[in-house]
Amino acid sequence: MARQKGLLKIDGTIGGMTFLRTKDGLIVKEQLPSTKSKFESDPKFQRTRENAQEFGMAGTSGKMLRDAIRSFMKNASDSKVTARLTQVMSFILKEDKTSARGSRNVATGIKTDKGKAFLRKFNFNIDALLGTILFKPLVLDPATGEITIDDLSPLNEIEGPQGATHVTLKSAFLSIDFATGKADVQYSLPVNLELTADRGILQLSPTKAPIITTDTTVMHLLALEFYQEINNVQYSLKNGAYNCLEIVHVE
Repeated sequence: MARQKGLLKIDGTIGGMTFLRTKDGLIVKEQLPSTKSKFESDPKFQRTRENAQEFGMAGTSGKMLRDAIRSFMKNASDSKVTARLTQVMSFILKEDKTSARGSRNVATGIKTDKGKAFLRKFNFNIDALLGTILFKPLVLDPATGEITIDDLSPLNEIEGPQGATHVTLKSAFLSIDFATGKADVQYSLPVNLELTADRGILQLSPTKAPIITTDTTVMHLLALEFYQEINNVQYSLKNGAYNCLEIVHVE
């Protein structure tokens, strides 16, 4: 039996909905049928089955992307990136206007302009958004994946953590098929700068373009990672507060 606590604060189950108190606040979950066979066959749970199937597809698509760039995002992701990316994939999936409900998928939804827009500017570390770290516009050549930042002053236009002496910038040029999970990613050589370096042109060029087909989605990513130099050795600042990774463009 559900219990009301204060103004509309409920603990328990009522009307097929379970109210739970978690560290993230009050949440509500739909009560599932008591048996698997009932869940799979009862017409009453048709919508629930469709929602569950599409949620699983969104989670799978998010994992495909994370697996493709796992080494790239290792030092620049937050603890809730999986859930955040699954949510974005759910939005993209709903842009599939051709498949039946329950079968809508990211591979179709991402081909739309709105689907691509959901992933643009996605930051893998919510605590370090690229726009709050790098205060200089970048120029992208989509054909080659080259990223150029003209007249960059690290001291004035890169906001690093206290104690950082250097920053490494690197880019990725990714082609991924969300239907199969196949991906090809090409990385630039990392560029390491002193935060007190003079103004200059920064260029990040992938070694080559990935394999691109009509079935793949192309993404360009930019990462910044900070270091502290002690006795000529640079140590990564792995507190995660400032290392950032953003999908700067999707096509």
